[in-house]
Amino acid sequence: MASQRMIRTNEEIRREISETINNGLKDPRVQDVLISIVEVDATNDLKTAKVYVSVLADDEVKQDVMEGLNAAGGYIRKELARKVNLRNTPELIFKLDESIEYGVDMFRKIDEVMNESEK
Repeated sequence: MASQRMIRTNEEIRREISETINNGLKDPRVQDVLISIVEVDATNDLKTAKVYVSVLADDEVKQDVMEGLNAAGGYIRKELARKVNLRNTPELIFKLDESIEYGVDMFRKIDEVMNESEK
C-alpha cells in the first residue's frame, strides 16, 4: 500500500502532466483529441512513473496520440521538473488505459437493455 506522501506526489505529478499536455504541447497528434490522465504510479525512489492515459477516439488516433506523447516525453519531463520540486524527476512511461471507454460502452449497453425491457 502506498503511503500518503506517495499518493499526494502521484496526484501532483498527474495534475502537472495533464496541464502540460493540454496547454503546452504543440504536436498535432496530441492536439484536438480528448486526452485524460487517469493515474500516475511512480516508484518509491521516483526513478520511473507509469502514466495511464485515456484517449476517446478510434484505434488509429489512439496510436498516434501515444506516439506523440512518447515523442514529447522529454519535454513533459522537463516541464514537470520545472513545476514540481522533487528530488528526482521520474522517467515517464505512457500506457494506454481503456477503462473510461469501457465504462462508457457498458453504460450504453445497459441503457439499450433498459430501453428494450420498457418496450
